[in-house]
Amino acid sequence: MTSASAPGKVILFGEHAVVSGTAALGGAIDLRARVTVQDLPGRILIDACDLCLKKFSLDLITGQVVSSDAVHFTRYVSAVLKDFDAQDLRVEIKSDLPMASGLGSSAAIVVATTAALSQHLGLGLSKKEIAERSHRIEKSVQHGLGSPMDTALASFGGYLQVSDDILPLDLPELEMIVGYTKQPHDTRSEVAKVQSMRSRYPDLVGPIFQAIGAISGRAVPLIREQRLASLGELMNVNHGLLEALGVGTRELCELVYAARGAGQALGAKLTGAGGGGCMIALPAPGGSAALITALKQARGLAFPVKIGCEGVRLESDLG
Repeated sequence: MTSASAPGKVILFGEHAVVSGTAALGGAIDLRARVTVQDLPGRILIDACDLCLKKFSLDLITGQVVSSDAVHFTRYVSAVLKDFDAQDLRVEIKSDLPMASGLGSSAAIVVATTAALSQHLGLGLSKKEIAERSHRIEKSVQHGLGSPMDTALASFGGYLQVSDDILPLDLPELEMIVGYTKQPHDTRSEVAKVQSMRSRYPDLVGPIFQAIGAISGRAVPLIREQRLASLGELMNVNHGLLEALGVGTRELCELVYAARGAGQALGAKLTGAGGGGCMIALPAPGGSAALITALKQARGLAFPVKIGCEGVRLESDLG
Protein backbone atom coordinates (compact mmCIF):
# COMPACT_ATOMS: atom_id res chain seq x y z
CA MET A 1 0.00 0.00 0.00
CA THR A 2 1.30 3.44 -0.96
CA SER A 3 -0.08 6.85 0.01
CA ALA A 4 0.66 10.39 -1.15
CA SER A 5 -0.90 13.79 -0.59
CA ALA A 6 -0.81 17.10 -2.45
CA PRO A 7 -2.03 20.59 -1.52
CA GLY A 8 -4.74 22.73 -2.97
CA LYS A 9 -4.07 26.31 -3.97
CA VAL A 10 -5.36 29.84 -4.02
CA ILE A 11 -4.68 32.42 -6.70
CA LEU A 12 -3.73 35.54 -4.80
CA PHE A 13 -3.63 37.88 -7.78
CA GLY A 14 -3.86 37.76 -11.55
CA GLU A 15 -6.95 35.70 -12.41
CA HIS A 16 -8.09 35.96 -16.04
CA ALA A 17 -5.36 38.43 -16.98
CA VAL A 18 -2.85 35.56 -16.89
CA VAL A 19 -4.64 33.98 -19.87
CA SER A 20 -3.44 36.96 -21.89
CA GLY A 21 0.16 36.83 -20.69
CA THR A 22 0.25 39.07 -17.62
CA ALA A 23 1.58 37.75 -14.32
CA ALA A 24 -0.45 35.80 -11.77
CA LEU A 25 0.59 34.89 -8.24
CA GLY A 26 -0.55 31.71 -6.49
CA GLY A 27 0.27 29.76 -3.36
CA ALA A 28 -0.16 26.21 -2.09
CA ILE A 29 -2.47 25.86 0.93
CA ASP A 30 -2.55 23.45 3.86
CA LEU A 31 -5.73 21.70 2.71
CA ARG A 32 -4.75 18.50 0.93
CA ALA A 33 -5.99 15.63 -1.20
CA ARG A 34 -4.72 12.23 -0.03
CA VAL A 35 -4.59 9.17 -2.26
CA THR A 36 -3.86 5.59 -1.21
CA VAL A 37 -3.06 2.88 -3.76
CA GLN A 38 -3.07 -0.85 -3.00
CA ASP A 39 -3.19 -4.06 -4.99
CA LEU A 40 -6.62 -5.51 -5.78
CA PRO A 41 -6.34 -8.44 -8.19
CA GLY A 42 -8.93 -8.51 -10.96
CA ARG A 43 -10.46 -5.10 -10.21
CA ILE A 44 -9.85 -1.36 -10.54
CA LEU A 45 -11.81 0.29 -7.74
CA ILE A 46 -11.92 3.99 -6.77
CA ASP A 47 -13.30 4.98 -3.35
CA ALA A 48 -13.71 8.67 -2.57
CA CYS A 49 -15.09 11.21 -0.14
CA ASP A 50 -14.76 14.99 -0.20
CA LEU A 51 -15.22 17.99 2.07
CA CYS A 52 -18.97 17.94 1.43
CA LEU A 53 -19.05 14.40 2.88
CA LYS A 54 -20.19 12.69 -0.31
CA LYS A 55 -19.01 9.09 -0.35
CA PHE A 56 -19.03 6.69 -3.25
CA SER A 57 -17.18 3.97 -5.12
CA LEU A 58 -16.58 3.36 -8.81
CA ASP A 59 -15.51 0.01 -10.23
CA LEU A 60 -13.84 0.77 -13.57
CA ILE A 61 -14.20 -2.80 -14.78
CA THR A 62 -17.86 -3.52 -13.97
CA GLY A 63 -18.98 0.12 -14.11
CA GLN A 64 -20.84 -0.32 -10.82
CA VAL A 65 -21.32 2.95 -8.91
CA VAL A 66 -22.80 3.87 -5.57
CA SER A 67 -23.54 7.48 -6.55
CA SER A 68 -24.32 9.34 -9.77
CA ASP A 69 -21.58 11.83 -8.80
CA ALA A 70 -18.92 9.13 -8.89
CA VAL A 71 -17.90 9.37 -12.54
CA HIS A 72 -17.59 13.17 -12.35
CA PHE A 73 -15.62 13.11 -9.12
CA THR A 74 -13.25 10.31 -10.10
CA ARG A 75 -12.65 11.15 -13.76
CA TYR A 76 -9.24 12.62 -12.93
CA VAL A 77 -8.12 9.46 -11.12
CA SER A 78 -9.44 7.36 -14.01
CA ALA A 79 -7.34 9.45 -16.41
CA VAL A 80 -4.20 8.92 -14.29
CA LEU A 81 -4.79 5.16 -14.14
CA LYS A 82 -5.25 5.07 -17.92
CA ASP A 83 -2.09 7.13 -18.46
CA PHE A 84 -0.07 4.67 -16.34
CA ASP A 85 -1.92 1.67 -17.86
CA ALA A 86 -2.47 0.60 -14.24
CA GLN A 87 -4.47 -2.54 -13.43
CA ASP A 88 -5.53 -4.56 -10.37
CA LEU A 89 -5.66 -1.63 -7.96
CA ARG A 90 -7.86 0.00 -5.34
CA VAL A 91 -7.46 3.79 -5.14
CA GLU A 92 -8.86 5.65 -2.12
CA ILE A 93 -9.26 9.44 -2.19
CA LYS A 94 -9.71 11.59 0.91
CA SER A 95 -9.85 15.32 0.24
CA ASP A 96 -10.12 18.41 2.39
CA LEU A 97 -10.94 20.37 -0.77
CA PRO A 98 -14.43 21.02 -2.14
CA MET A 99 -14.77 20.23 -5.85
CA ALA A 100 -15.29 23.00 -8.44
CA SER A 101 -14.48 25.67 -5.84
CA GLY A 102 -11.36 27.25 -7.36
CA LEU A 103 -9.04 25.70 -4.75
CA GLY A 104 -7.26 23.32 -7.12
CA SER A 105 -8.95 20.11 -6.00
CA SER A 106 -8.57 18.35 -9.36
CA ALA A 107 -4.87 19.22 -9.63
CA ALA A 108 -4.23 18.03 -6.07
CA ILE A 109 -5.99 14.71 -6.79
CA VAL A 110 -4.10 14.18 -10.06
CA VAL A 111 -0.72 15.01 -8.48
CA ALA A 112 -1.31 12.86 -5.39
CA THR A 113 -2.49 9.93 -7.53
CA THR A 114 0.49 10.29 -9.88
CA ALA A 115 2.94 10.40 -6.96
CA ALA A 116 1.33 7.40 -5.25
CA LEU A 117 1.34 5.34 -8.46
CA SER A 118 4.93 6.33 -9.22
CA GLN A 119 5.99 5.00 -5.84
CA HIS A 120 3.74 1.92 -5.94
CA LEU A 121 4.94 0.91 -9.40
CA GLY A 122 8.60 1.70 -8.65
CA LEU A 123 8.91 4.40 -11.33
CA GLY A 124 10.70 6.96 -9.17
CA LEU A 125 9.31 10.06 -10.90
CA SER A 126 10.81 13.37 -9.75
CA LYS A 127 8.61 16.26 -8.62
CA LYS A 128 9.28 17.95 -11.95
CA GLU A 129 8.17 14.83 -13.83
CA ILE A 130 5.11 14.50 -11.59
CA ALA A 131 4.18 18.14 -12.28
CA GLU A 132 4.60 17.81 -16.05
CA ARG A 133 2.74 14.51 -16.30
CA SER A 134 -0.05 15.72 -14.02
CA HIS A 135 -0.52 18.90 -16.03
CA ARG A 136 -0.80 16.90 -19.23
CA ILE A 137 -3.38 14.58 -17.66
CA GLU A 138 -5.46 17.34 -16.08
CA LYS A 139 -5.39 19.33 -19.32
CA SER A 140 -6.64 16.32 -21.28
CA VAL A 141 -9.58 15.82 -18.91
CA GLN A 142 -10.42 19.53 -19.13
CA HIS A 143 -10.21 19.50 -22.95
CA GLY A 144 -7.09 21.66 -23.12
CA LEU A 145 -8.01 24.14 -20.38
CA GLY A 146 -5.88 23.09 -17.37
CA SER A 147 -3.47 25.70 -15.98
CA PRO A 148 0.13 24.67 -15.26
CA MET A 149 -0.04 26.73 -12.05
CA ASP A 150 -2.40 24.34 -10.27
CA THR A 151 -0.41 21.16 -10.86
CA ALA A 152 2.91 22.96 -10.31
CA LEU A 153 1.75 24.28 -6.92
CA ALA A 154 0.38 20.85 -5.98
CA SER A 155 3.77 19.34 -6.88
CA PHE A 156 6.27 21.90 -5.59
CA GLY A 157 4.25 23.84 -3.01
CA GLY A 158 5.24 27.34 -1.90
CA TYR A 159 4.46 30.29 -4.16
CA LEU A 160 4.61 30.58 -7.94
CA GLN A 161 4.47 33.54 -10.28
CA VAL A 162 3.13 32.55 -13.69
CA SER A 163 3.18 34.47 -16.96
CA ASP A 164 5.05 33.04 -19.94
CA ASP A 165 7.14 30.99 -17.49
CA ILE A 166 6.61 29.54 -14.02
CA LEU A 167 8.82 31.24 -11.41
CA PRO A 168 9.10 29.82 -7.86
CA LEU A 169 9.20 32.53 -5.18
CA ASP A 170 10.76 32.31 -1.73
CA LEU A 171 8.15 34.04 0.42
CA PRO A 172 6.94 33.58 4.01
CA GLU A 173 3.70 31.81 4.78
CA LEU A 174 0.51 33.86 4.93
CA GLU A 175 -2.61 33.16 6.97
CA MET A 176 -5.92 33.87 5.27
CA ILE A 177 -9.55 32.91 5.61
CA VAL A 178 -11.37 31.21 2.74
CA GLY A 179 -15.07 31.83 2.25
CA TYR A 180 -16.80 29.20 0.11
CA THR A 181 -20.11 30.16 -1.48
CA LYS A 182 -21.07 26.49 -1.86
CA GLN A 183 -21.84 27.43 -5.48
CA PRO A 184 -19.72 25.43 -7.97
CA HIS A 185 -18.21 27.31 -10.87
CA ASP A 186 -17.27 26.46 -14.42
CA THR A 187 -13.78 27.77 -15.18
CA ARG A 188 -14.12 27.18 -18.90
CA SER A 189 -17.27 29.28 -19.25
CA GLU A 190 -15.91 32.10 -17.09
CA VAL A 191 -12.67 32.29 -19.09
CA ALA A 192 -14.62 32.22 -22.35
CA LYS A 193 -16.90 35.01 -21.11
CA VAL A 194 -13.98 37.28 -20.22
CA GLN A 195 -12.13 36.56 -23.46
CA SER A 196 -15.28 37.36 -25.42
CA MET A 197 -15.52 40.68 -23.63
CA ARG A 198 -11.89 41.34 -24.42
CA SER A 199 -12.46 40.69 -28.13
CA ARG A 200 -15.42 43.09 -28.17
CA TYR A 201 -13.83 45.83 -26.02
CA PRO A 202 -10.03 45.46 -26.31
CA ASP A 203 -9.42 49.11 -25.46
CA LEU A 204 -11.26 48.65 -22.15
CA VAL A 205 -10.35 45.12 -21.09
CA GLY A 206 -6.68 45.39 -22.10
CA PRO A 207 -5.92 48.11 -19.50
CA ILE A 208 -7.80 46.09 -16.84
CA PHE A 209 -5.54 43.11 -17.57
CA GLN A 210 -2.47 45.37 -17.37
CA ALA A 211 -3.60 46.73 -14.00
CA ILE A 212 -4.19 43.21 -12.66
CA GLY A 213 -0.71 42.17 -13.82
CA ALA A 214 0.83 45.23 -12.14
CA ILE A 215 -0.89 44.27 -8.88
CA SER A 216 0.65 40.78 -9.05
CA GLY A 217 4.11 42.32 -9.34
CA ARG A 218 3.57 44.82 -6.52
CA ALA A 219 2.26 42.12 -4.19
CA VAL A 220 5.49 40.08 -4.09
CA PRO A 221 7.62 42.51 -2.01
CA LEU A 222 4.62 43.23 0.23
CA ILE A 223 4.36 39.53 1.13
CA ARG A 224 8.11 39.28 1.56
CA GLU A 225 8.17 42.28 3.93
CA GLN A 226 4.85 41.33 5.60
CA ARG A 227 3.28 44.70 4.78
CA LEU A 228 -0.18 43.30 5.26
CA ALA A 229 -2.23 46.50 5.22
CA SER A 230 -0.87 47.41 1.78
CA LEU A 231 -1.36 43.83 0.60
CA GLY A 232 -5.00 44.01 1.67
CA GLU A 233 -5.48 47.21 -0.33
CA LEU A 234 -4.23 45.44 -3.45
CA MET A 235 -6.66 42.57 -2.81
CA ASN A 236 -9.54 45.06 -2.74
CA VAL A 237 -8.40 46.72 -5.96
CA ASN A 238 -7.94 43.36 -7.70
CA HIS A 239 -11.43 42.28 -6.69
CA GLY A 240 -12.90 45.46 -8.14
CA LEU A 241 -11.15 44.84 -11.44
CA LEU A 242 -12.47 41.27 -11.53
CA GLU A 243 -15.98 42.54 -10.88
CA ALA A 244 -15.53 44.89 -13.83
CA LEU A 245 -14.83 41.80 -15.95
CA GLY A 246 -18.15 40.31 -14.88
CA VAL A 247 -16.92 37.26 -12.92
CA GLY A 248 -18.24 38.30 -9.53
CA THR A 249 -21.53 36.87 -8.26
CA ARG A 250 -23.93 38.07 -5.61
CA GLU A 251 -22.85 35.26 -3.27
CA LEU A 252 -19.15 35.97 -3.75
CA CYS A 253 -19.53 39.71 -3.32
CA GLU A 254 -21.67 39.30 -0.20
CA LEU A 255 -18.83 37.32 1.36
CA VAL A 256 -16.23 39.86 0.23
CA TYR A 257 -18.12 42.78 1.74
CA ALA A 258 -19.01 40.85 4.89
CA ALA A 259 -15.29 40.18 5.36
CA ARG A 260 -14.38 43.83 4.92
CA GLY A 261 -17.27 45.05 7.10
CA ALA A 262 -18.07 43.12 10.26
CA GLY A 263 -15.10 40.85 9.64
CA GLN A 264 -12.72 43.82 9.55
CA ALA A 265 -10.49 42.14 6.97
CA LEU A 266 -7.50 44.09 5.69
CA GLY A 267 -8.55 43.00 2.20
CA ALA A 268 -10.78 40.50 0.45
CA LYS A 269 -11.28 39.25 -3.11
CA LEU A 270 -12.59 36.33 -5.09
CA THR A 271 -10.01 33.68 -5.93
CA GLY A 272 -10.00 31.66 -9.13
CA ALA A 273 -12.19 32.07 -12.17
CA GLY A 274 -15.23 33.48 -10.35
CA GLY A 275 -18.84 32.71 -11.18
CA GLY A 276 -19.07 30.91 -7.84
CA GLY A 277 -16.49 29.09 -5.78
CA CYS A 278 -14.40 30.88 -3.17
CA MET A 279 -13.10 34.21 -1.96
CA ILE A 280 -10.13 34.90 0.31
CA ALA A 281 -9.77 37.45 3.09
CA LEU A 282 -6.68 38.73 4.91
CA PRO A 283 -7.46 39.03 8.62
CA ALA A 284 -6.25 41.90 10.74
CA PRO A 285 -3.97 40.75 13.59
CA GLY A 286 -6.07 38.71 16.00
CA GLY A 287 -9.11 39.04 13.75
CA SER A 288 -9.51 35.54 12.33
CA ALA A 289 -12.34 34.46 14.63
CA ALA A 290 -14.43 37.57 13.91
CA LEU A 291 -13.79 37.15 10.20
CA ILE A 292 -14.93 33.52 10.19
CA THR A 293 -18.08 34.51 12.10
CA ALA A 294 -18.86 37.29 9.62
CA LEU A 295 -18.50 34.95 6.64
CA LYS A 296 -20.71 32.30 8.24
CA GLN A 297 -23.36 34.93 8.98
CA ALA A 298 -23.21 35.82 5.27
CA ARG A 299 -24.13 32.17 4.47
CA GLY A 300 -20.62 31.09 3.49
CA LEU A 301 -18.56 28.13 4.59
CA ALA A 302 -15.46 29.67 6.22
CA PHE A 303 -12.14 28.09 7.17
CA PRO A 304 -8.56 29.27 7.80
CA VAL A 305 -5.70 28.34 5.49
CA LYS A 306 -1.97 28.82 5.47
CA ILE A 307 -0.51 29.82 2.10
CA GLY A 308 2.95 28.85 0.88
CA CYS A 309 2.86 25.28 2.20
CA GLU A 310 4.62 22.03 1.28
CA GLY A 311 3.97 20.34 -2.05
CA VAL A 312 3.35 16.68 -2.85
CA ARG A 313 4.71 14.14 -0.37
CA LEU A 314 4.52 10.45 0.39
CA GLU A 315 2.50 9.59 3.49
CA SER A 316 3.29 6.80 5.92
CA ASP A 317 -0.03 7.11 7.76
CA LEU A 318 -3.19 8.81 6.54
CA GLY A 319 -4.95 8.18 9.88
